[in-house]
Amino acid sequence: MLNTIKQGRNNSTTYKNLVEDLGCRLKTCVRPFYIVQGQKSRWTNQFSNLCDWYTHLLKNSPTRTIHIHVLNNTITANPDNVEYMLKTRFDNFPKGKPFSAILGDFLGRGIFNVDGDSWRFQRKMASLELGRVSIRAYSFEIVNQEINRRLLPLLQSVSYGNDVVDFQDVFRRFSFDSICRFSFGLDPKCLELQLPLSKFAVSFDLASKLSAERAMIASPIVWKIKRLLNIGSEKKLHQSIRIVHLLARELITQRRKHGFSDQKDLLSRFMSSDIDDETYLRDILPIGRPRHGGLRSDEFFWLVARHPDAEATILREADKVLGTNQGIKNYEQIRELNYLNAFVYESMRLYPPIQFDSKFCLDDDILPDGSFVKRGTRVTYHPYAMGRMEEIWGSDCLDFKPERWLREGVFFHENPFKFPVFQAGVRVCLGKEMALVEIKCVAISLLRRFRVELAHTENTPRFSPGLTATFRDGLRVRVRARSVNSSELTN
Repeated sequence: MLNTIKQGRNNSTTYKNLVEDLGCRLKTCVRPFYIVQGQKSRWTNQFSNLCDWYTHLLKNSPTRTIHIHVLNNTITANPDNVEYMLKTRFDNFPKGKPFSAILGDFLGRGIFNVDGDSWRFQRKMASLELGRVSIRAYSFEIVNQEINRRLLPLLQSVSYGNDVVDFQDVFRRFSFDSICRFSFGLDPKCLELQLPLSKFAVSFDLASKLSAERAMIASPIVWKIKRLLNIGSEKKLHQSIRIVHLLARELITQRRKHGFSDQKDLLSRFMSSDIDDETYLRDILPIGRPRHGGLRSDEFFWLVARHPDAEATILREADKVLGTNQGIKNYEQIRELNYLNAFVYESMRLYPPIQFDSKFCLDDDILPDGSFVKRGTRVTYHPYAMGRMEEIWGSDCLDFKPERWLREGVFFHENPFKFPVFQAGVRVCLGKEMALVEIKCVAISLLRRFRVELAHTENTPRFSPGLTATFRDGLRVRVRARSVNSSELTN
């Protein structure tokens, strides 16, 4: 088929007919249901989200593991299996070539998309840089500047009337500004709403979305043929990636021209480490783009609006730890906000920013629950479903309960293999602490100044597919100023 298409590329009519014929064949082969251990299920008839359907199937499996035959994908919500994949047999469950191919055009040979020696080298470099006190202080400085100079004035401006604002869009812009400043020393000014979104921001978001959609297609031959022909979504993806790469190249050129030794951003730090290859520098830059997208501040505030008692507890704790009308002064103070930390972790338990993550099995293997995994099989662990398993979290697993993360009022960490939101084991997320600092700074700064009211009160959020989970229709809220004047709060 691929050879036939190649031969027809010079004939536009033949070209179009071949593509349409391929689409018809695929629609015939890939029906709108999945075969799961011999059963057929039309998930859209019962569930709003695909992740809820997977949760249903995993709950009804005695081993909490299922196999999607048409996708050659073994999916598990069993903590023993997760530990086996991410720690015990780490080398047998790499990202794998299929995954690298899906994101390769976008992320290149960066740390998120490689295995083996290349991954080990990049991780060692990233660990050294991200573990420094100076880089954490720099991240804290950037986040607080973005909050005080842009986020708070923006929300203050919409708090006087009855305006509805999309918090998902606001926090997407906030996170993008912060990440670009931290990673590249570039300020795209996305939160200044009078300015149009930069080409870089638009292109990056579109490239992320279209790359993720590749993984949702039943057969990779679909997107590979579209890429070969440069049509449809693959044409848009190519154009978006081209813009992102052009900007990255320009940033590197400017750093070389004007010097980088006195700059604090991540790009300058890597260039100071005698890394000179332009493509390599471009590819390792995603280290500074946390996959957790600021840990989804929009989901945090959706839960805050639905749980006013928990919101009141957060505010009381802030007054006690930070002092009345005092903002967060330093990185260390954040660790003392135990209930806030518990709230953040509980929000991620029920609504993880990355709902599932996949590896590929190198050699035939048997998981701890007895499931046989054939070489080349995609193996997926499902944090979203794991957060809804009674044997992991108890009979109240569906309840939002920050207290489950506290012992005598002090926050404690659960076994990371039953809560693999930041991955776990060898490949645990390096940007975890900085992402947590961001959401806590945002939470305290906003909650002390504003009340957030949901414009729509759906009980079950609906998600769109992507590298991270997003609300399908955004998060529409009204922001109300509290009685305390924002000028009374000092940072």
